[in-house]
Amino acid sequence: MTTLRGRLQAALPTAMKARDKPAVAALRSALAAIENAAAVAPRDAPLGLPATGLGVTEVARREQDEAEIERIVRAEIDERLAAAGEYDGLGRPDEAARLRAEARALETQLS
Repeated sequence: MTTLRGRLQAALPTAMKARDKPAVAALRSALAAIENAAAVAPRDAPLGLPATGLGVTEVARREQDEAEIERIVRAEIDERLAAAGEYDGLGRPDEAARLRAEARALETQLS
């Protein structure tokens, strides 16, 4: 069984080849959100001095379980659907349709 992150990464080149702009945008955004959630802030250098040298600010990424990744993707879907509703209220159905298409592209990867 593949992971959700793996399915998202595998779907990206397929969407790019199909020139599916909403899917590409949604997949890239979701993958970036997952990566951002795994980021760990570097520790301050001792004595408050700036860190210098090759690799001194590199830290290991935080481990993420499948449930956390799914929560992130579901949050991305919810944000798009909420924004689509706002666009509908503003009389911008084209933007709302684009955001709903992005949400559908992410929903297909959850199953």
